[in-house]
Amino acid sequence: MTPKRSPVQRVKGKVCIVTGAALGIGRACVHRLAEAGANLALFDVLDKDGRDLVEELHANGRQAHYWHVNVSREAEVKAAIDGVADRYGAIDVLVNNAGIAGANKPTHEITEQEWDAVQAVNVKGVFFCTKHSIAHMRRAGGGSIINLSSIYGLVGAPDVPPYHASKGAVRLMSKTDAMCYAADRIRVNSIHPGFIWTPMVEHHLRESGATDLAEARKAVDQLHPLGHIGEPDDIAWGVVYLASDESKFVTGSELVIDGGYTAH
Repeated sequence: MTPKRSPVQRVKGKVCIVTGAALGIGRACVHRLAEAGANLALFDVLDKDGRDLVEELHANGRQAHYWHVNVSREAEVKAAIDGVADRYGAIDVLVNNAGIAGANKPTHEITEQEWDAVQAVNVKGVFFCTKHSIAHMRRAGGGSIINLSSIYGLVGAPDVPPYHASKGAVRLMSKTDAMCYAADRIRVNSIHPGFIWTPMVEHHLRESGATDLAEARKAVDQLHPLGHIGEPDDIAWGVVYLASDESKFVTGSELVIDGGYTAH
């Protein structure tokens, strides 16, 4: 039998990379993984926010280091991932969280540059980070890759076409890689959040024409059968589960955390 672990030991000693770590869901994942005993590698382009978060973690006795990484640039990704392995000796968990919403226009109005900008971060970023983590995970004897997709990787909506396309790609990339690397004991799963109150969602509501953010939030609340929008921690706890050995028989799966949105 697997020995029981206390909550603080759920990922004790595991080296976890979190992309888009400085704000929102990424930041919540960092906090919850750190509390569960992980050694953290934070990737982001928001240097001040990322470094401030590392200082906060250090003040609480947590192991963490920040790397400036634009996930759409392969050379930066490879250098940072190799740097994580050099610093900590291994890579056990990759949380592909970095993402952007992009242009909110109908398809016939979107430029090639607007389309490519979203795919570069949301799809190529997952590809690059996965690609350059595999060898390190193989050396470690296995690992867990957790890809943040979306409810809009499962269902459609009449807005942000590049974002929806990117999250559908992430969903199927996760299944393909789960099959490719199962023999290496590398598990790959996707998480599908509903609307989560983050800076990205706030920005999306403003871009959609909301002038009263509180009223706009109430309207979004009602899209979910549970009657409210989610919080970053709602997703972070799912990440902790998939990062831990509790999910050792879970790969190629979709963890939907959406307040019932896709149950309609």
